[in-house]
Amino acid sequence: MIALLDYGSGNLRSVHKSLLKVGADVRLMKSPREIGDASGLVLPGVGAFDDCIAALRKQELLEAAKDFIKTGKSFLGICVGYQALFEKSEEFNSCAAGLGVFQGKVVRFTERPGHKIPQIGWNQLEIVKKDCPLYRGIANGSYVYFVHSFYPQPVDASIVATRTDYGDNFASSVWRDNVFATQFHPEKSQKVGLQLLKNFVALTKK
Repeated sequence: MIALLDYGSGNLRSVHKSLLKVGADVRLMKSPREIGDASGLVLPGVGAFDDCIAALRKQELLEAAKDFIKTGKSFLGICVGYQALFEKSEEFNSCAAGLGVFQGKVVRFTERPGHKIPQIGWNQLEIVKKDCPLYRGIANGSYVYFVHSFYPQPVDASIVATRTDYGDNFASSVWRDNVFATQFHPEKSQKVGLQLLKNFVALTKK
């Protein structure tokens, strides 16, 4: 069973539907007590970093996510759920502390001619970590769907699974041990996104 954290995020329902489509036994969880014996956990997210952290803290899900990661079971963060894994964000003079699973901060795209902020739409993945199990069956250069103005800058370059160019060449996903996270939205990325979610579900069954 995969626990999908329900803290009011706007992309929750589409993530839920996509996980069901790839055969997952997925359940919405609003409190730490509900997570129980979940074999995988997904943290979705859209909107502001501080709002995400505040909502997770209010429902006592912030520490629950940290504790789950420590079990070694598979974890997937999506969009703001990816950003929340880092230490802090520069968004709107943010003062909220992230989960701190990874060192680094979340920064805004550099203003450049021809690159509107936010980035909304399809862009390509350069798969940096060829052995990342999340990208099995996914070709280098595949297109995925983004909606964001900010992105994490990992201190440890070895965790970067994919990179994407949007004026800034940024880490569009990361992987370390049991923790996977994407800046793009798999649930909006059609066949590529469904393959990625299918790969994640397979990892939770091992």
